[in-house]
Amino acid sequence: MDAAIDWLRTKGIAKADKKASRVAAEGLVAASTSGTKGVVVEVNSETDFVARNEIFQAAVAKIALLGLSVVDTASLAEAKMDGGKSVTEFLTELVGKIGEKMSFRRMEKLEVSQGVVSSYIHNAAAEDMGRIGVLIALESSADTAKLDELGKKIAMHVAATSPLANTVADLDQAIVSKEREMLKAEALESGKPESIVDKMVEGRMQKFFKESVLATQIFVMDGERTIEQVLEDEGKALGADIKLTGFVRMAVGEGIEKKEENFAEEVAAAVKG
Repeated sequence: MDAAIDWLRTKGIAKADKKASRVAAEGLVAASTSGTKGVVVEVNSETDFVARNEIFQAAVAKIALLGLSVVDTASLAEAKMDGGKSVTEFLTELVGKIGEKMSFRRMEKLEVSQGVVSSYIHNAAAEDMGRIGVLIALESSADTAKLDELGKKIAMHVAATSPLANTVADLDQAIVSKEREMLKAEALESGKPESIVDKMVEGRMQKFFKESVLATQIFVMDGERTIEQVLEDEGKALGADIKLTGFVRMAVGEGIEKKEENFAEEVAAAVKG
């Protein structure tokens, strides 16, 4: 029996090595929350067919749950799954069963001292997993059920609007500088004096901040209040201050250069394994 297990493991690893050069840009994002902490993970596959596979989905769910007990991507990759295998080893062996390259790509974790971390999955393929996952961390002493309800609504907003940061201070300065340079170049094209151009740029930058930062975005569910105002109003209603300490928005395959294939070629590739 032990020899047979070793042989099967070797075959699985051999298949994984053979498929290692393939691009895995599909897969699933999964969320797992427990009171004051939550994680979202991305596990990739080569095709969307595998993302609908129940064996793959079960593996992703286990990885997301395991993420609650570790601190970052590296530690989750080495964390032990069923039978003492690491997440990386577990997925390598799973290649032998499913026949596609699979890989654990990343994890993001949020935690608060009191309050909740809420999650939302957009385009769900199964419970708590799909194409886009969002976490919202709300620090507050208010009722946790009410906070979670609010957190899920804000998470839906984040899924729809893709803010770049929580506040203006949190924005990546490289992004801010690039936006300012582009706006100045556009304004100079108008032929106006540089003194006027500078004022034009500042006005457009304020609009950029308002639209790109979560705190100042207009809440999609009412179209009137900013997220900042929503938190203030809900805090008054619940009798306790509510602070949004962070958010995560993770989408399957973002940032991965994917080879374009037509549907017929994708099916043929899946059949060939």
